Amino acid sequence: MKKLHSLALEQKEDAKHGEAFFPVQRYITKLTPDYPVVTTHWHEEAELTLIKKGKCLYQIDLVDYEVKQGDILFIPPLFLHSISVRGNEEIVSETYVFHLNFLGGNSTDICSTRYLAPMMHQEFSMPFLVTKRHPAYVSLKKMICQISTLYDEAVFGYELALKSIFLQAVFLLLQDSRKITSPDSGTPSDKLKHVLDYIEIHYAESISVSDLAKLCYFSDYHFMRFFKKHMNMTCVEYINNLRLEKSVELFEQGNTSILDVSLSVGFRNLSYFHRAFKKKYHMTPLSFIKELEK
Repeated sequence: MKKLHSLALEQKEDAKHGEAFFPVQRYITKLTPDYPVVTTHWHEEAELTLIKKGKCLYQIDLVDYEVKQGDILFIPPLFLHSISVRGNEEIVSETYVFHLNFLGGNSTDICSTRYLAPMMHQEFSMPFLVTKRHPAYVSLKKMICQISTLYDEAVFGYELALKSIFLQAVFLLLQDSRKITSPDSGTPSDKLKHVLDYIEIHYAESISVSDLAKLCYFSDYHFMRFFKKHMNMTCVEYINNLRLEKSVELFEQGNTSILDVSLSVGFRNLSYFHRAFKKKYHMTPLSFIKELEK
């Protein structure tokens, strides 16, 4: 059985994108009314995406971007981002996630110290959305097509070619960037990351709104509005969604005790876990376990 769509990804992803010596991975993402969102998350890798079909809303660093077929998106390391479709809309995108260390970000040459390392530390303001009006669009579109072909064919030495193309793409994007001399601290994005990190660590425990509000130095009321505004769901909905994703991981790892899984991810009421699981995945936990065993 194929894995269920993982829509509540760990907000700071622990997943490895590619391999240790080749940290590049391609993802084909399809969002539909049944699976309409990739929840807010971030990771140490950069992303280069081509929207192949449809339109959707990207939220990057808590700013909304309406994107459509043909648009290109670049998300530097550590930036919060999410994707969602509305109504009956659908979206298909092709994304390449790559670590800047693959390009030499961990070396000590001038390319790393002057450009790649500052990018990894969010010291550059770079264009997130590249439309057909952007001067670099045509070149970037050709590069993504080259990357796709190389990734599919994997000819001898293709890793070298991919590395050079990613470097060219970064060069083009840097032409429309500016250096940030003193990055802000304590921004709404930083506060939200802090909250999501806390939830990721403590999801199996009892978490109250007050606990989360204190992390931001907000009142409970202000925090609830803040979270709903930037996550498009309440913090309780988010926590339950994450717990359900964690339960799926445990089932896929071979755990078959529904009660044990329910308790280990933070659901103290088995009936509530059943209802929540069925609402999200359109099947009961037992049905899901049986499907895995086929």
